[in-house]
Amino acid sequence: MKLLSIDLEDWFHILDHPQTAYPEQWLGFESRIEKNARRILNILDEADVSVTWFVLGWVAEKYPALVREISLKHEIACHSNKHELVYKQSRHGFKADCLEAKARLEDVVSKPVSVYRAAGFSITPECTWAFEVLLECGFTTDSSVFPASRNHGGFPSFPSASPCRIELSNGILKEFPVSVSSLFGKKIVNAGGGYFRLLPYSLIRKMLNDSVYVMSYFHPRDFDPGQPLLKSLPLKRKLMSYYGLKGAEKKFVALLKDFEWTDLRNADKLTDWNNVPLVKI
Repeated sequence: MKLLSIDLEDWFHILDHPQTAYPEQWLGFESRIEKNARRILNILDEADVSVTWFVLGWVAEKYPALVREISLKHEIACHSNKHELVYKQSRHGFKADCLEAKARLEDVVSKPVSVYRAAGFSITPECTWAFEVLLECGFTTDSSVFPASRNHGGFPSFPSASPCRIELSNGILKEFPVSVSSLFGKKIVNAGGGYFRLLPYSLIRKMLNDSVYVMSYFHPRDFDPGQPLLKSLPLKRKLMSYYGLKGAEKKFVALLKDFEWTDLRNADKLTDWNNVPLVKI
């Protein structure tokens, strides 16, 4: 099973950086989200692939026509409201953000939104209460687990690297974790993010061929070599944010041709949830 997802956010939605931390600052940047999202929509149309778009509530408020356009052919899921790291929020603040984002998205697309992904995959072992909050807010499915170490925490101790059920005090949450492969003894994302631009496509294709389950994730900015350079970023983050932008679209087109992809909505139907691991945290 190979799942394709897009996190719908603009190029300046860079986490944990003082110049891009607050919505008030975002208004001062040039927006490129409509152009970039429609470029991806055209590529997906040509490949006849349906994906899940994890949309910020803030984006739905600013660009409702774009989100409605996406919803005509693709699944709309929630990517938080203001793109804040979960482990930096209180339980109360996180719940308020989830409810506001869910309400905004459902108002725009006139459909229930029941799938969630945290900004930066930032549900970590220190804030597993967030899973309970998601159930409280009416979400049934999550894709926030990053089962490896990363800049924004990650969850390397999470006991499943494939679809599972998380047993919580208030119910069961279905989980589609991000997929990883081992490279030189280190777990890395095998389809999406900065690694997709950094690694040669031949290696990516091999890792995916060797994987029974793949959960990929991309952003519109991953295919935009013309986006502004945020000079205040540290060197490592500049590399992860800007390296390989010119060749990313060509690799993405090849990825769509070389593998059969689906969205979380269809994957949910295809998964026998009674026979996947039951995870207790």
